[in-house]
Amino acid sequence: MCSFMESLRWVDTTYVQKHKDDDPKDLRDMYYPNLRQYTTRDGSTSTTSTAEAVSMFLYRFARKALISIAVYSLSYLPVVGRFVLPAASFYTFNAAVGLGPASVLFGTGIFLPRRYLVIFLQTYFASRSLMRELLEPYFARIRFTKEEKRHWFRSREGLLFGFGIGFYVLLRVPLLGVLIYGIAEASTAYLITKVTDPPPPPSQSTGFATSQQEWKNKQKFLDLSLANLDKIHEKPPPYSELDPSSEARPGGS
Repeated sequence: MCSFMESLRWVDTTYVQKHKDDDPKDLRDMYYPNLRQYTTRDGSTSTTSTAEAVSMFLYRFARKALISIAVYSLSYLPVVGRFVLPAASFYTFNAAVGLGPASVLFGTGIFLPRRYLVIFLQTYFASRSLMRELLEPYFARIRFTKEEKRHWFRSREGLLFGFGIGFYVLLRVPLLGVLIYGIAEASTAYLITKVTDPPPPPSQSTGFATSQQEWKNKQKFLDLSLANLDKIHEKPPPYSELDPSSEARPGGS
């Protein structure tokens, strides 16, 4: 968690140095100074209880294992079995990259050997778990409910899939895994500054988590070149003035 915060401080420092000749009023707010004021919390997102952490891990592991066994077993059914793994791949991939690529995967999956679809599904879910682990320091501080956190991930699922799968593949390279994980932590801190707003001080954080569920500047982010990613931010209004039930907010996320 410290590595994430240290990387976030470095991202802020680099941003200021990069824009030292710009008008300070046009610069985005910093992430590190306010985020470091938030205390980590116990519960579903982060816990300091070893017993609770172990039980939550075992529950998630058992649930995923049972689903995997059920899907794999169904793939051996006569006639319909050949469609089970392609359908499972379509269902999981559709949310991440959209209907078109997911349909192509379904179509090709019907003719691919079963082991290749199993590898694909394993890689997808492993990369998703990696992303949740890398983002844990952020969610341990910002007070998201389970439903808000689910919406947060769903809104950014395509980007997170592309980000996570690259690092997951590199982490499997012998000897380089530890080094790659450190790079992944630093890159995640940078990613947070592009897909979320700078957090307000804890005393003004009412409504902030709710406002971050939807990635409202998604199209703007995708349209920007790599050299202009810093232009993604617009000055948002104070979050305490926002209606927590509102689904839209001026400015980018």
